[in-house]
Amino acid sequence: MTRVFSGVKPTGHLTLGNYLGAMRRWAAVDQHRSDALFCVVDLHALTVDHDPARVRRLSRQGASLLLAAGLDPELCTVFVQSHVDEHARLSYVLECVATDGEMRRMIQYKEKAARERERGGSVRLSLLTYPVLMTADILAYGTDEVPVGDDQTQHVELARDLAVRFNQRYGHTFVVPRATSPALAARVMNLQEPASKMGKSDDVGPGIVYLLDEPDVVRKKVMRAVTDSGRDVVYDRVERPGLANLLEILAACTGGDPAELADDYDSYGALKKDTAEAVVEVLRPVRERHQELCADPGYVEGVLREGAEKARAMARPTVDAAYRAIGLLPPTSTAR
Repeated sequence: MTRVFSGVKPTGHLTLGNYLGAMRRWAAVDQHRSDALFCVVDLHALTVDHDPARVRRLSRQGASLLLAAGLDPELCTVFVQSHVDEHARLSYVLECVATDGEMRRMIQYKEKAARERERGGSVRLSLLTYPVLMTADILAYGTDEVPVGDDQTQHVELARDLAVRFNQRYGHTFVVPRATSPALAARVMNLQEPASKMGKSDDVGPGIVYLLDEPDVVRKKVMRAVTDSGRDVVYDRVERPGLANLLEILAACTGGDPAELADDYDSYGALKKDTAEAVVEVLRPVRERHQELCADPGYVEGVLREGAEKARAMARPTVDAAYRAIGLLPPTSTAR
């Protein structure tokens, strides 16, 4: 079967964008058609200043929301990145294959480093090198496909480059992965700033719908969404980004087409009202299932424990092969 890997980073509460752009597809499509692994990539949360207790709390919540979104541990592997040592083991080896120039060309590094400097903070080395850790996440499992939003495709391209380079220099070791993305709602934009992605790492604000927002909160945020000049409802991502965002969200929630949906409305208010109700209904089963899982923490812990065991068994042969290929002396049986 095709091997699929993807994950969520516990740097903030998961959003409507995470769900419509990735998690829903993982549950509805990827876990059924492939040998799929889904991971809370908690090591990535350490690349910036953070509260340790918050990272742990968001990691647990992220795992629960993956299950609440419909991931079934009988069909896929759900685990936490730091519970599988092979990620860190392989990351260092791949750092010995990557170049400084490649890391500094990463768009997200440039943006995040600039923001950190603007705040007067120092940029951690791990922020520069974390795309290599992301590559290790992917390559350790012989991943064929990485379902990502279009803002992450550069990282998958790096994974492809490093896999090819390693294979050419040290012998064929890694599968060369490819990025896949859903045709619709790959990027859900901020309701107040439709030129920016609805990111979970942003500050709390009215433009971000979180998966655990109460229905009335969701309605209020959608009804206050920024629209564009003019009164007619048309779908135009360039000239009318605010309206386009609402139409794409409504389409993603109802299975419609944004351009066709635009023809059904003659006012912004009606569009916002229908979009708000559609979002509330899409998130309702996720919130209800999350409440059930919170009442049974032992179940989630068991899923993560078994998931880590499965992931470790899948990753270790590939990582051990990479260690041998690059020239490291295999450990003796007593050392392992």
